[in-house]
Amino acid sequence: MIIGVPKEIKNHEYRVGMVPASVRELINHGHSVIVETNAGMGIGFTDQNYIEVGATILSTAAEVFAQAEMIVKVKEPQAVERAMLREGQVLFTYLHLAPDLPQTQDLVKSKAICIAYETVTDASGGLPLLAPMSEVAGRMSIQAGAQALEKSNAGRGMLLGGVPGVEPAKVVVIGGGMVGNNAAQMAVGMGADVVILDRNINVLRKLDAQFGNKVKAIYSTADALEKHVLEADLVIGGVLIPGAAAPKLVTKEHIKNMKPGSAIVDVAIDQGGCIETSTATTHADPTFIIDDVVHYCVANMPGAVPRTSTFALNNATLPYIINLANKGYKQALQDDKHLLNGLNVIDGKVTVKEVAENLGFEFTAPQDAIASV
Repeated sequence: MIIGVPKEIKNHEYRVGMVPASVRELINHGHSVIVETNAGMGIGFTDQNYIEVGATILSTAAEVFAQAEMIVKVKEPQAVERAMLREGQVLFTYLHLAPDLPQTQDLVKSKAICIAYETVTDASGGLPLLAPMSEVAGRMSIQAGAQALEKSNAGRGMLLGGVPGVEPAKVVVIGGGMVGNNAAQMAVGMGADVVILDRNINVLRKLDAQFGNKVKAIYSTADALEKHVLEADLVIGGVLIPGAAAPKLVTKEHIKNMKPGSAIVDVAIDQGGCIETSTATTHADPTFIIDDVVHYCVANMPGAVPRTSTFALNNATLPYIINLANKGYKQALQDDKHLLNGLNVIDGKVTVKEVAENLGFEFTAPQDAIASV
């Protein structure tokens, strides 16, 4: 198979779909890899690094899309990239379709086979290709929140951990999954007063066993959410419903009643955000203020630490890329029900129920969609 790696073009996105070591693995399996020039420069890999492991360098994304049978990316394809997709071509990347009608329309129109990292599952019910970036984003959320709380950024002017004789900031983490757990680790390490809210009692038990009395693991009700959000100096939104738009848990009314200068980091913004007042921002202009609350809503947070993020992501995606290349997409999807869960669009059909319902498309079961190709 010919695998193509284009250069990412989203605002301040420096990650790359495959590092040279991953390219070498695919070539060792008998496949060809074509890479757009300078695709890896953002994390310190030159074209020569890719050439040395056997890749072919092409001058433009158009050439990569035209020649490749499978495109491996990081972020969802932008409009200009979607226009280059063709029928029968495999796209393997993050998609986050539920809040994104234009992208979904374009992918349906392309008739490409679109497999999303974020909906691939594993035997334990986890999301193995989302987990590495959730770890990064969770840890970054505390860094971003700490900066947002600085007075120069219109925050309350607080140090997360306080100092001797001064109380630390209260950090409220909504969601105790991968994002929330990693956010809590960082916040605890910085000495903050940490509360985690979740509705899964088993998750709360695990958090209690992990952190002990260093965090307060609270069952999330409307009352508990309101109480702790209004008391918070920093709120981290880390709620995810796989394949679906994130629920709006923090309302406009909550925001109005939060402390002036408090901050919110909405890590769920890729799925539409779990804060009602959130709209996606970029690394170039990461924050905005509503009702004196600083909102950080960058939609590709791990892009700020692209080297760490790319290696972490490649470690998780490489076995799936090899499997798709070795078997072909049809056989690979039929053989692995967890990879099949990653199929979002194929031959003009939407194969994720939540996406179809959210955006008004007809839903086709993935097995049926594959059988009809």
